[in-house]
Amino acid sequence: MDTLADEYLNGVVAQMMSYGERVQFSLISGEKPNYQVINTFDKKMAFNGNHHLTQPQEDEFAGSNATPVFTLEQIKTREAAVAIKKTASTRTARVSTRSSPAAAKVGDLIDVQKYEYFKNNVQKLPEGIRAYSQEVSNLMKNGMSAEAAFSQVVQQHF
Repeated sequence: MDTLADEYLNGVVAQMMSYGERVQFSLISGEKPNYQVINTFDKKMAFNGNHHLTQPQEDEFAGSNATPVFTLEQIKTREAAVAIKKTASTRTARVSTRSSPAAAKVGDLIDVQKYEYFKNNVQKLPEGIRAYSQEVSNLMKNGMSAEAAFSQVVQQHF
């Protein structure tokens, strides 16, 4: 799952939204694997890597030839993680200064959440809030949400 491109996952989600809430990927079909969408009645529809209907091989989705079954929610969560990774990869200089991969992931997630909050609320925030970016990050690292961290900084400094 870690190697699947976000464009590919978007196509998988689109098919799941149309045909069923569960999916299983073939492990024998390459970079853009075949997959089958499974609906609530356990009816299965197989798609190729280009999201077109296909006839699966007899054992393509059996045993060790396939992944476990994933829900739509799990795929959307995975899709969000891919987007976060993509955002984080543009910050490689900052990531390389962190002490561990786990710290890098937490730091990148905080940066993404902080940026999203800022972008969505820039009209409501005071003019000089950017000067307190590191303070907001530190509050978030200690468990605060982006909204709470920004609110505390605004109360303390504005």
